[in-house]
Amino acid sequence: MQSIPSIVAVLAAFLYTSFSNISANAKPSDQPNVVLVLSDDQGWTDYGFMGHEIIQTPNLDRLARESLVFPRGYVPASLCRPSLASIVTGLYPHQHGIVGNDPDGNRTRELNNQAIEEFHQHPSLVRLLVNQGYRAFQSGKWWEGSWKDGGFTAGMTHGDPDRGGRHGDAGLQIGREGMEPVKDFISSAVANEQPFFVWYAPFLPHEPHNPPKEILTKYKQKGLTTGVARYYAMCEWFDSTCGELIDHVDDAGVRDNTLVLYVCDNGWSPLDHASKHCVENLPDGWWKRFSPRSKGSPFEFGIRTPIMVSWTGRIRSESSKDLASSIDLMPTVLKACGIDLPPNLQGVNLLDEQARRNRDAVFGGAWSVHNMVLGDPQATLQYRWCVTPQWKLIERHQGLDETRYRVVHAWDDVPTRLYRIDDDESERNNLADEQPATVQRLANRLDSVIPVPK
Repeated sequence: MQSIPSIVAVLAAFLYTSFSNISANAKPSDQPNVVLVLSDDQGWTDYGFMGHEIIQTPNLDRLARESLVFPRGYVPASLCRPSLASIVTGLYPHQHGIVGNDPDGNRTRELNNQAIEEFHQHPSLVRLLVNQGYRAFQSGKWWEGSWKDGGFTAGMTHGDPDRGGRHGDAGLQIGREGMEPVKDFISSAVANEQPFFVWYAPFLPHEPHNPPKEILTKYKQKGLTTGVARYYAMCEWFDSTCGELIDHVDDAGVRDNTLVLYVCDNGWSPLDHASKHCVENLPDGWWKRFSPRSKGSPFEFGIRTPIMVSWTGRIRSESSKDLASSIDLMPTVLKACGIDLPPNLQGVNLLDEQARRNRDAVFGGAWSVHNMVLGDPQATLQYRWCVTPQWKLIERHQGLDETRYRVVHAWDDVPTRLYRIDDDESERNNLADEQPATVQRLANRLDSVIPVPK
């Protein structure tokens, strides 16, 4: 006969499994609101809930306590435009065609308009929600034309090149110059009893690093270099705007019916940071204030980000050891909202525990920053990578790059890197020569997802 503790344990496991399945598969009777929070250029360690000893992020820490958290989340590209495009489509950059920030180094308007037009032929998270009766608001970073081009019902970005429109224009005021546009939108949607979707992608903590004086003073007093103090303060400033946004959802009385998701578009690390993820010798011609092993690179400080999914009363709050990718956000949101998934989505529903466990690797790449070739996205491929719970494979490619930004990749001439990423997060011990069978196995996996250039 089973003991009482054993019966209780079995019952608890049954209830937990049932709860998870409901969260993953049930079609809610009332459409949840959706708030997507996107950080811009932030290192994966740079949060209180991720264990940072100096940076203070009390609002995101609170969200983490209320969320299903994936500390090992990744983005399929370590650059903002392709990363955001993958979130919108649930596709890899080579599939949706946006692999860099510009078609060429001169930012040719005609080619960029063509890239935007072709991109919008793909099914998008925004349009699928709007088609089901959602009001959708765009704020912050947005590269693909105006908010109207993106299918939003309202927004801030005009996308007009003649008025400086390129990667967010007026939308970049959000957060840095207040939160009223987003808050007014939410209040209006609630008043009209309409489900809403908010794209909150502020230009934070992205450069320029010009945080409020009172926050900067706090970090300067900690004996940090000026660059590091400014960046740390920017992380806290971004966090304060997230708190203001989530508090407004609470105050509107709809938090219990709002799905809140968090991800960063790509990583970043200050160049004057005394850390192991900086290269020993800077490449000739390096001009930026970030580490070569961060933004634009396939290393952890380029592609890794915590991912959070929160829905009060519907999603169990815990930290998951499973891998996650930003391409998972689209199927996760659509499933939670009871909307059929379009074909060819590359991610999984993060609320479906079994689907997460069945997927044992995530993938991505890095392409030239400002040298997209329309019709041949792989022409500018610089890296492909594959991450499993234990291993990380990075393959170096030599794609086209005719711009001054080639220095972002040109410093690295190592053809293959293999790391035991579970105990070498700083990626210092390349085991490729010692583990040829592992390299080949992961390379075969990589070939099945991200093709090599022709």
